[in-house]
Amino acid sequence: MGNRNMLDTDLSQYTVMVVDDIALNIMLVQKMLVRYNFKVVTASNGAEAMEMVRTEKPNLMLLDLMMPVMDGYEVIRRIKSDPQMSSVRIVVLSALNTNGNVVKALNMGADEFITKPITMDKLYASVNAQFEMIRAIEADERG
Repeated sequence: MGNRNMLDTDLSQYTVMVVDDIALNIMLVQKMLVRYNFKVVTASNGAEAMEMVRTEKPNLMLLDLMMPVMDGYEVIRRIKSDPQMSSVRIVVLSALNTNGNVVKALNMGADEFITKPITMDKLYASVNAQFEMIRAIEADERG
């Protein structure tokens, strides 16, 4: 498959969930995603995300770690330990950029870790890579 660009694909069938307790962060990420026709759903904390994840069935979650009610680590743990949700790809977007935080999130099942402040170029590259993986897995499952 290689270097296909998101712009070359109809992405409206895919759902991206953005989870962050800071509305401005959600707005900035959402602004980039809607340009590519994703269905975008948002949650302002981990508990809200967990309530929505079964009904919205996101393909990809862009997840902050530091949030009230339920932090991102707990969201990762719950999603990755549930066979019905474990296929959701998770990209952490966090200001917690110590090696320990990165390793913990990845060991818990996050697929990628992007340090805030994020650039749109880096976010685009990450989302594109995650959807390359999602499409490869779908193709493999179809045989």
